[in-house]
Amino acid sequence: MKTVIMACFALLLTDPGFAENYLLNGGQESRIQYQMVQEVQPASGTQRLMLNYVVPTSFRSPTYNQEISQLDITFSPRPSARKENIDKRGNNVVEVFWEYPTLPVKTAINFTALNSVRLDTLRTNTPFPLPRMLPDVAAYLQGTRQVDTRNASIRRKAFELTAGAGTQFDAIQRILTWMVDHMHYVLNPESYDATYSLDSGKGNCQNFSHLAAALMRTVGIPVRIVNGITLKEPYDIQVENSIMTMKMAQGRHSWIEVYFPEMGWVPFDPQGSVLFVSNRFIRVEVGLDNSETFQDGLVRWTRSKGVSGRPRIEENIRAGFVSDQVRLFARKADYGPRDLLLVPQVEAVFSKLTPQPLPPLPEQIPGEILSRLRYTSPYVFGNLEFPENVDFMMVQGPARQRGEDTLEIRKNFLVETAEYVTTRGKQYAQTFILGKPMQLSRIGLALHKFSDEGQLWLELFRDNNGRPADYIATSEIITSRQMNYASGYSWVDFAFEKSKILLSPGRYWVALGFTESPIVNWFFTYGKPVGPPDGTRYRTLFDEEWSRSLAFEFNYRVMGMAAEQ
Repeated sequence: MKTVIMACFALLLTDPGFAENYLLNGGQESRIQYQMVQEVQPASGTQRLMLNYVVPTSFRSPTYNQEISQLDITFSPRPSARKENIDKRGNNVVEVFWEYPTLPVKTAINFTALNSVRLDTLRTNTPFPLPRMLPDVAAYLQGTRQVDTRNASIRRKAFELTAGAGTQFDAIQRILTWMVDHMHYVLNPESYDATYSLDSGKGNCQNFSHLAAALMRTVGIPVRIVNGITLKEPYDIQVENSIMTMKMAQGRHSWIEVYFPEMGWVPFDPQGSVLFVSNRFIRVEVGLDNSETFQDGLVRWTRSKGVSGRPRIEENIRAGFVSDQVRLFARKADYGPRDLLLVPQVEAVFSKLTPQPLPPLPEQIPGEILSRLRYTSPYVFGNLEFPENVDFMMVQGPARQRGEDTLEIRKNFLVETAEYVTTRGKQYAQTFILGKPMQLSRIGLALHKFSDEGQLWLELFRDNNGRPADYIATSEIITSRQMNYASGYSWVDFAFEKSKILLSPGRYWVALGFTESPIVNWFFTYGKPVGPPDGTRYRTLFDEEWSRSLAFEFNYRVMGMAAEQ
């Protein structure tokens, strides 16, 4: 069915069996004091150190706007040489050089960003397929190794998804609706190209951007890749009688801009937003793919013959929100993907897509039957993928040979996605769906501690209509001193053996409790790779119910013995 619809900034969630599309309106405006400090310790025997940065510039679109002022880049010690140039994609690249450096080289980039998102009605009825584009726009229809528009699988999927689309927006929303439901986020994929993304169904921000670009360019829609920074400042969306909190990691990110003949270049984040990005994005560099948008943060060096080793690189990003106004509201519609997707107000002709229903929850088993089963098979499940023991400030990409005597390290998109979960006045909970009867032994969380104060424990609840309900049991208490200091995140297991808990198949919740003043972060994954879209919640001291949800899924593991089949 095709419809002409005025839809406000759409937040698409799902209950089992149907899509939940929350239509929003409002906007954001923030003044941000940004600083990025990079320190490079040259390797022994370095003859020449070369650093590249792309100067962020102001940008305007129908939804997202960025105004950069008071830009200042300082270097210590003073570089031997510095030059600037505008590359073929319009990026302003600064190159600096040091001859025979031995001391650490420190770069500080400071600026003020006035970032805003304005969600007025967008009107677009460009017919699909699109008309011929001017050369500067048509350049972004090219295929590349990472955005392979000649790959048979990509071409087949692109034309399958857009068959019958009458407008450009119709084609785009079909592609991204499919992507949201068929791709899940992982921090460290094996490859970043579109073909791997399509075949594996997983990837990080580069994979999402490359696959979206490949599918759109294949059917004649110009797309350019954007690199920049996302900031960790959360923001709330009022969803009827509840609140959804949105949050990104603070670090490097890749997204896209799509060209509309009547609107120009409009930003998208293929991981979950259409026709806009939030004002927590700092736009820096654009290109055909992430092999071309590599100038910002590039480290190169030459070295003496017979010398090995590589520089040590540390980056620290700080962002102070001098002012921050957010007013976003939602109401419910009846179409969209199963998973989260955000869309601004649109007036266009497009097909209202509904997802395939999710499988029903497993059937409950009465307690008297549970007690007669034999629990003999080790069973572990959950949201298990995260980078253990990684110091995110020190993450570096691989060193590559460039020319006979030059090596380079490019920027890295491995970011720390975590929530401070022992803040006073809040409690966080994660759902899990058990597919078979089990005797529970332990539940582990991916945690990182910053202090030795306080105690932690887990509380187990039954589910009632997508929220924690009847209490089941509490784990044994762990003191912060019992948790290991590590360079990053690692599993911390909470024991339930003494409670001798038998769990029927079904949906449950685990909530983190604490006392005194522990400082602990809990790692999370973008999207909902394992559980349902409403499966991560928190409440404050003023909430009688768990009415606040989060747009990501914490990393957890449930361990025990499953019953014999």
